[in-house]
Parts: sequence; C-alpha cells; structure tokens
Amino acid sequence: MFRFLIRRAIGALVILLIISAITFVLFYVAPRDPARVACGKVCTPETLALVKRNLGIADPLPVQYWHWLQAVFVGRDYSSFGNCPAPCLGYSFHNREPVLGTILDRFPTTLSLSLGSAVVFVIFGVGTGMLAAVKQGKMLDKVASSASLIGSSMQIYIVGVVAMYYLADQWHILSRPKEVPFTESPSGWFTGLLLPWLVLALIFTANYTRMARSQLVETLSEDYVRTARAKGLSRRTVFFRFAWRGAMGPIVTIFGLDLGVLFGGAIITEKTFGLHGIGALSVKAVGDNDLPLLLGVVLVAAGAIVVFNIIVDAVYALIDPRVRLA
Repeated sequence: MFRFLIRRAIGALVILLIISAITFVLFYVAPRDPARVACGKVCTPETLALVKRNLGIADPLPVQYWHWLQAVFVGRDYSSFGNCPAPCLGYSFHNREPVLGTILDRFPTTLSLSLGSAVVFVIFGVGTGMLAAVKQGKMLDKVASSASLIGSSMQIYIVGVVAMYYLADQWHILSRPKEVPFTESPSGWFTGLLLPWLVLALIFTANYTRMARSQLVETLSEDYVRTARAKGLSRRTVFFRFAWRGAMGPIVTIFGLDLGVLFGGAIITEKTFGLHGIGALSVKAVGDNDLPLLLGVVLVAAGAIVVFNIIVDAVYALIDPRVRLA
C-alpha cells in the first residue's frame, strides 16, 4: 500500500505539472494582453514595459513558467509585491493580492457546499437505489426509477431559481442562501447552505439511485450470492455482507470523482445561489484574464480530482478483497 501511494503521488505531481504547463500556454493564446489591460487607455510603450515587469510577464514564456515553478517550491521576490514565500502561486493581475490567500479565503464555502451536498445525495441516492433493487419490478422500483430519470434531466440553474423563489421567497420554508462561517454560527451556516445542498444533491441523487439499483440488481444475481442464500443465510446477511459490499465498488469510484470535481468548484451552483467559492472565483479569473489566479484555481481543481482518485483506489481495495494494489 505504501509503495502504491508513493507511486501515485509522484504520478499526481507529474500530472499537475503538465496541467499547469498547458494552462500557461493556453492563456497566452488568448487575444487579450493582461499588461495592456492593466496599463489603461493611455499607454505608452515605456509604461507597457514597466507594467509587464511589475506583473512578472516581461520574460519569454518558458522563462515565465520556470519562474512560476520556482515560486511554487522555493518562493519568489516580486519587484512590486515583495517576497512571496513558498508555496507561492503568484499575485493576481486584477486585485494585486496573493493567489493562494484568495483561494484559501474562498475554499471554506466550496468545502461546505461539497461535503453537505455529498452527505445528502449519498444517503438518499444509495438508500433509494437499495430499496429499488430489493423491490425489483414492484411499484417502489418503478417510482424510484422514474423519479431518478426526471431528476437526472434537471438543470441546476433552473431548479435553483425556482427553489429560491418558492421555498425561500414565497413559502418561507427555507432561508435564502448566505455564507455564514461555521465557527461563527453553526445554525446559520446550516440554514444558509441547506437550499444549495438540496438543489445540488437532487441531480446527483438521481444518478446514484440508478447506479446503486443497477449494481445491486446485477450483484444479487451473481453465483456467490445465490450460494450464500442456498447455505441458509438470512436475507439481511446476504444483502449487506455479500451483495451490498460487492456493488459498492463502482459507486465509490464515481463518488470519489464527483467529490473531487465539487472540491474544484461547483461553478453553476455557486453562480446560481450567489456563493463566493472557488467555482465563482474561476469564472472571475477567466473574465479578468488573470493568469496567476486562473492557474491557482486550475491546480486546486486538478489536485482535488487526482487526490480523490488515489483515495478511491485505496478504498476500492478495502471494499473488494479481490483487488490488490501492486
């Protein structure tokens, strides 16, 4: 297991370096020059050159990327901003603030949104799928399958607006979304994010219901499950000890990928509910043509997906004894 984690960590580092290099190159394909935008309407060549030096983009592209990598591992001195200790992701072109600090300020909102919605859609999605599999072919199975099909076709930017209008503004069942730190008020944190949790979980719950049902139906027909039944084991034991455990592998895999994506920023959800998380920050970075901020957000999103992939592989081996990590 230890050797596996070391190899995957090295591979993850290589992947992140490749992603950062691609993002760096694609940024410079964009038609807008960040130095010219920062320079303003009246911009002489001398002023433009000064702005480029201040922003750290006066050197050729490979040199800029090398300086950026150095800053990540050993820090960097900026002529306009001073020393930036490692890990330094640079300073934003737009607001002149450290990129890492900006991301860390936004991360609690994304973390709360991701974990809260994950708890909801895993419990309801997998639970409903399990019931549908046990009642295969009966009314409960048909209702759950139909509801999951409808739910998976919903779009967050439609459901979110409708839910806010009726549940929060008209019927006053839930509070409008707001960002309250958990340490400041746990109840305010919960009520402020409950509506986004439910709306975001609605889409994922539908997918997990269908997946859990299909996996359990398939597993219940396996030879080893039928053998367990023939040996006289109770239905509950057969279901939870053999069928449920065998069906959880693919679900855990998809859950890890989904959680990694959510940690990278639920862009549509955050924009719909006016939440200031990493997803909204990425949209702002693209709109402002802000390379340091964009690179930082991309690395956080990619890093979350890579890390959760490693965790999923390890958990998969614990769930299924047939899987061995070489």
